Amino acid sequence: MIDVVVGGFFGDEGKGKIAAYLSLADSPDASVRTGSVNAGHTVVYDGNSWKLRSLPSAFVNPRVKLYIAAGALIRLDVLLKEISETGVHDRLCIDRNSGVIEDKHVSFEQSDSVMKGIGSTGQGVGAATADRVLRRLKLANEFKELNGFICDSLSELLDIMDRGGRIIAEGTQGYYLSLYHGTYPYVTSRDTTASAILSEIGLGPKSVDQVIVVFKSYITRVGEGPLPGELDHDEMVKRGLVEKGTVTGRLRRAAPFNVELALRAVRSNSATQIALTKIDALFPENKNVRSWEKLSREAKRFIEWIEESLKVPVTLIGTGEDVLSIIDLRKHHKIM
Repeated sequence: MIDVVVGGFFGDEGKGKIAAYLSLADSPDASVRTGSVNAGHTVVYDGNSWKLRSLPSAFVNPRVKLYIAAGALIRLDVLLKEISETGVHDRLCIDRNSGVIEDKHVSFEQSDSVMKGIGSTGQGVGAATADRVLRRLKLANEFKELNGFICDSLSELLDIMDRGGRIIAEGTQGYYLSLYHGTYPYVTSRDTTASAILSEIGLGPKSVDQVIVVFKSYITRVGEGPLPGELDHDEMVKRGLVEKGTVTGRLRRAAPFNVELALRAVRSNSATQIALTKIDALFPENKNVRSWEKLSREAKRFIEWIEESLKVPVTLIGTGEDVLSIIDLRKHHKIM
């Protein structure tokens, strides 16, 4: 069965941390990443930190087979650097139909005023997606640099499921950046919903066991577009909510947790669980706490408010940067 990890706001929710934690806690057979290099997932574990733009965050468990989906887009320089830094050469499969972003795509986006006007990260993703729609994009199996990594990921993943195995499907960005369901035109160049994650991999909805929608304890957004309840910079500093984007380094805008936005994301993605990260940013006294009993009363009330408002159990609570700084309530909710 498949556990889908999907963002609930505008990206930067901590999906990489959650996917990495699940890989260590549940020891799945495989993990597959969708999306592209315009989204970075930060993984902090065992004293090390990685900012991944191509590889699944589940790489931290050396027993997990890693896949890049057919619907994903890769850049050779970014991917090969990550492979070298993580040492996953012997357990990585890149689907033969994964699209490849070339220098011309990057150059186009970095010089095109329209793309900059909507807040493009300038990574070539939109331009490469357009070329794929026009059936002129080169695919992974056409590049000799990827020899030894190419496979038919769908066949392998189907075989894993036939054997009763478990797979983590790691989405990128967030629900409100969806090309179709987000705050158009201030969105990314693909759909970012749970359904779209499955589509990029090539799997159907009956394969899914859990849909884990990840929210940060507050909202952040990089680039242009609406952000209800947006805080000014002074208030962000006062509340300790100043952050920068993983890929671009741009300052993230911030706003308080928004139940209305969260509820739409939960309903649209058919969420079965909620992962709530960075509770320690709102309630610093809970830094690295790993049990519900040790959470402050204020933090518990905040989490209970979210759970009651969204009618979905909050099962994973992030209390610090490290992958293992998690309160795991899945057994309590009888989801394990």
